[in-house]
Amino acid sequence: MKTAVYTGSFDPITVGHLNVIERSARIAERLIVGVGINAQKQELFTAEERCDLIRASIIDLPNVEIRTFQGLAVDFVRQCGARVMIRGVRPLTDIDAEFTMTSANRQLDPEIETIFLMSDPSFSHVSSSLIKQIAHLADDEQLGKFLPHPIIQRVRQRLNERRQNR
Repeated sequence: MKTAVYTGSFDPITVGHLNVIERSARIAERLIVGVGINAQKQELFTAEERCDLIRASIIDLPNVEIRTFQGLAVDFVRQCGARVMIRGVRPLTDIDAEFTMTSANRQLDPEIETIFLMSDPSFSHVSSSLIKQIAHLADDEQLGKFLPHPIIQRVRQRLNERRQNR
């Protein structure tokens, strides 16, 4: 596979996301991580900050590039010159929504194939929302089970800023 695209909000990137990126980078010559911008979501980090967090987490993956995008993921995949979209799925929790989205994507662009990578079972419970809930309670070692180590302090700092501004 020449080029594949993995899209998401990555707000923030988790060890589960990182696992999918690492595995995808092994099966594609070039992997583009698309950081989605959704004006309707209240984001913890800006799109550029999320890109920086991903870059800090994937230093040893030279065939991975990070870009931001707005709009439909299939349009972004096409703009990247790719025909393969990678989706990471956690057992059962994501399948229904991912199948619905894949069906819609096939209607929008039948030439783009979606490949599902099941999350490693040790990461199936990890989500950005869970991190936001536990970060202020967990120490760095505990948080490292959910977040890539290079970004723990930045995530902790942003969450503390948010808590202070409430």
